[in-house]
Amino acid sequence: MAARPSWRGQIRLALVSIPVEIFPATKSGATIAFHQIHEPSGKRIRYEKVVPGIGPVDTDEIIKGFEYEKGEYVLLDEKEIEGVKLESRKTLELTQFVDSDDIDPIYFEKPYYVVPADDLAEEAFIVLREALRRTRKIGLGQLAMRGREYVVSLKPCGRGMVLETLRYADEVNKAASYFRGIGDARPDPELLDMAETLIDKKAGRFDAAEFHDRYVDALKALIERKKKGRAISIEADEAPAPRGGNVIDLMAALKRSLDNPPGRGGGKSASTKKPAAKPAARKAPAAKAKPGRAASRKRA
Repeated sequence: MAARPSWRGQIRLALVSIPVEIFPATKSGATIAFHQIHEPSGKRIRYEKVVPGIGPVDTDEIIKGFEYEKGEYVLLDEKEIEGVKLESRKTLELTQFVDSDDIDPIYFEKPYYVVPADDLAEEAFIVLREALRRTRKIGLGQLAMRGREYVVSLKPCGRGMVLETLRYADEVNKAASYFRGIGDARPDPELLDMAETLIDKKAGRFDAAEFHDRYVDALKALIERKKKGRAISIEADEAPAPRGGNVIDLMAALKRSLDNPPGRGGGKSASTKKPAAKPAARKAPAAKAKPGRAASRKRA
């Protein structure tokens, strides 16, 4: 492989050791980075490290400090920090196996591809991969990498395996603190049936290639137009979605969705959303009639 492995070592299962290499499974090539520019001169803005009352300082005069109280720091130099970094032990010992759905997806952080390090390791690698696949289990262990220890999971993926770093428990906010304000009312059975029917109509197999970052695509198009000196026209935002609503509105919306479901997926639906902006503007006055309708129901 041309790529450089992020880690080389061995997976240990009891007395069996399997030499492996792991490679990042994701990349951040879709993002667009901007620099800050001084408009009058067209030059890029640079940042200096300064001390209040002293001014710019040399980098060799800078050390790291931990603020334990407001304005009070414990100072640490690089040698002290390096001294407590975990040694990369080059061994991932699988200490536990859990069902594939036992781990909440919120704990998964970053995936890596795992491959055997050489031909001699391939047989044991395949045995472990297929054993995990047949038992539908995920292996768990801890791995030291880049001076930090990670909880990791290991599972089959095609001909290879995927290792994923997991967040520790204290890195995940408890959901209850966010969800406690949501009511526990049961949904209307007819509405629920219609929503399920709509989901079934749009069900399919996941294909990541169907989805595109439309914001990044639009930024790239904007940059190209600017490079060519074209005039830029900014379209008005769509009318904001109304808050609240009632059961009749939800019922009508679900029925319309079932009769004429919108396009599915990222890039394919991009061309259908722009023309919808003008009709949304014409519907805005109708919103004023809702209080009147609500009042007529009360009088009835």
